[in-house]
Amino acid sequence: MLIRELDLIGKKLTKAEYKKLVPRANHSIESAMEEIAPILKRVKDGGQAELIKLATEFDGVTPKFIAISPAELKNALTKLDPQIRKSLEVAIEQVKKYHLTQVPADTSTSVIAGGNIDRTFRAVDRVGLYVPGGIASYPSSVIMNVVPAQIAGVSSIALASPPQKENNGLPNSIILATCELLGINEVYAVGGAQAIAMFAYGVKDLCESVDLVTGPGNIYVAAAKRSLRGLIGIDSEAGPTEIAVLADESAIASDVAADLISQAEHDEMAAALLVTDSKDLITKVHAQLEIQLGKTKHQERIKAALSGMQSAIVLVDSIDQGVDVINAYAPEHLEIIVKNSKQVSAKIRNAGAIFLDRFSPVSLGDYAAGSNHVLPTGGCACHSSGLSVNTFMRNISVITYDQAAFNKVANDVITLANAEDLPAHGAAISIRFEK
Repeated sequence: MLIRELDLIGKKLTKAEYKKLVPRANHSIESAMEEIAPILKRVKDGGQAELIKLATEFDGVTPKFIAISPAELKNALTKLDPQIRKSLEVAIEQVKKYHLTQVPADTSTSVIAGGNIDRTFRAVDRVGLYVPGGIASYPSSVIMNVVPAQIAGVSSIALASPPQKENNGLPNSIILATCELLGINEVYAVGGAQAIAMFAYGVKDLCESVDLVTGPGNIYVAAAKRSLRGLIGIDSEAGPTEIAVLADESAIASDVAADLISQAEHDEMAAALLVTDSKDLITKVHAQLEIQLGKTKHQERIKAALSGMQSAIVLVDSIDQGVDVINAYAPEHLEIIVKNSKQVSAKIRNAGAIFLDRFSPVSLGDYAAGSNHVLPTGGCACHSSGLSVNTFMRNISVITYDQAAFNKVANDVITLANAEDLPAHGAAISIRFEK
């Protein structure tokens, strides 16, 4: 059997108990943080020369330059296959359309006559965008990071992606072409935890430090983001990918199997979960996994992901119990393929993105649905959202009181200040009554 089964029939469990029964990969982010600590220090202390050494060690190539020249970006776009360019442009247009709807509107509230609070939004000054490039390279992640940052109005955008042996120490050529297509000209050949460190600390004569880092990556990228959070803002800990499929007997087994395989293709640590109340579907999915695995390119990687402890087929009493399992697991991607998918989706509280019915597979969202594919993993979807325009913006309160409004609440402020034994706070109020 390629993927393990978990039978929850007759079990009424708590959220915590469901989480224990449906574990993720055993490489914890805490252990990864210990592993990358020396790398972070090397970048902080060593500068550009150390980044080149780290590329040699971890990427197996020694880049001539860390910063990519404008000429290389233009050259990559010039050489780009016209069909790939067309598909990239379609994806960019779709992503722009959806993300333009996310721009927040300023508001103004009168909390008391003469006392007004405006809520205004400002873009982050400078961001570092990370685009993976290990087992596979992701020009789609360039789009998902850059478009919302540009729509938010970020004035300074830097992007890092690992150097590639196949491209003479430059990042993947399609990634470079996509940067040029989107007008991003500050691009670095740096991967992994060291890229996050470069953005966080800055590197003299190379890269200024940033305020916020976004983008998906492996467990080490997620660990670096957690380690450096505070020094920088982060979007979420987007580590190894996850798919959960909540399905009933109406689902087509070949579709479900294909979708599980599609996400297992990313990484040996990728998680694939099927939650269903149909024993017949389980039998058919097992058969389809075997059939389809034999026809796909990255068989060993997919087999490792599907057979790992992070993947499972879960049999439940009902779709309602399946909803409980999903809400406990909090998957990055959730497909709902049931008869009343819209009603079921309304019960889901914890998921990075939800895909409904047969013709909305996760792969659509990975590229050209218009939604963002940079999503929280590792259970972080219970408290974090996917990348959006709002990720790159902060809301600021602007308070304006006239004298009459001030006079009306002054005594209350003084009373509360004294109650907290902070009399200087009260004095800052009372001094305004002195002539």
